[in-house]
Amino acid sequence: MSFTIYPAIDLRGGKVVRLKEGDPSRMTSYSDDPAEAARRWLDAGAEWLHVVNLDGAFGEGDNANRTALESILKCGARMQFGGGMRSLDAIADVLNIGVTRAILGTIAIEQPDVVAYALTRFGADHIAVGIDARDGLVRTRGWKDNSGVKATDLALQMRTLGLRTVIFTDVSRDGLGSGLNIPSTRELAEVSGLDVIASGGVHTIDDIIAAKDAGLAGSIIGRALYDGTVDLKRALQV
Repeated sequence: MSFTIYPAIDLRGGKVVRLKEGDPSRMTSYSDDPAEAARRWLDAGAEWLHVVNLDGAFGEGDNANRTALESILKCGARMQFGGGMRSLDAIADVLNIGVTRAILGTIAIEQPDVVAYALTRFGADHIAVGIDARDGLVRTRGWKDNSGVKATDLALQMRTLGLRTVIFTDVSRDGLGSGLNIPSTRELAEVSGLDVIASGGVHTIDDIIAAKDAGLAGSIIGRALYDGTVDLKRALQV
C-alpha cells in the first residue's frame, strides 16, 4: 500500500485557518488566498490536497468557501474534500465540479444508507468517511456532539457498505502539535481492514515516519506546515 501525504487547507469565511481541537474560538488565520496556499503545496510536490469547509461542518453558510474551493480546483490538484456534506446532492455537486474524493462525516452516523448509496453511485475511489473521535467515541456536527458510537464499530459498519478509505482524527490532538495518536489509528486500521489516513497532531517529520511505519495509508498535515515545523518537500522525500 502506498503512503500519501495530504497538506490540509481548512476554510472558514473563505480564508485558510486552523482550529485547535475543532474549537472555532481557538482559530488562527494563515492566509486570505486559499489558491495561493494550494499552489504552494503543489509546487513543493504534493499530489493531493485535503480541503475542509469548516463553515459547512458547523452548519453555517459557506458561499465564500465555495468560491475558495473553486479557486483551489483551478490549480489542478487531486483533492479530498469534506465539511457539511449531508445529502446525496451535496456529494454529487462537489464531485461534479472536480473534487476527487468526497469525505462524509456526520451522515455516516445519522444516515448510513446515504453512504451506501453514494458508494454504489460514485464508487469507493470517490468516497471516504471521516471518523473524528475523542476517547474512542465518534464526534459529529463539527465535533460538537458525542454520538456514543465507538470509532471501530463505525469503521466496521462502513466496511460492510463497501467503503475502503477512512480519515481518522483524534479530536483531542488536532491543531495542538502533540503528535498523532498512532496506537488508536493503527488499531482502527487493523480491526477494520480499511485504508486509514491519520490526522490530528502532526508536528514533525517523525510523526509522518511513524504513520508510515504503522502501515497506514497516509497522513494529513495542517498546522505543522503553516507554522514551519514540517517542511513539505523534505517530508515527501522521506
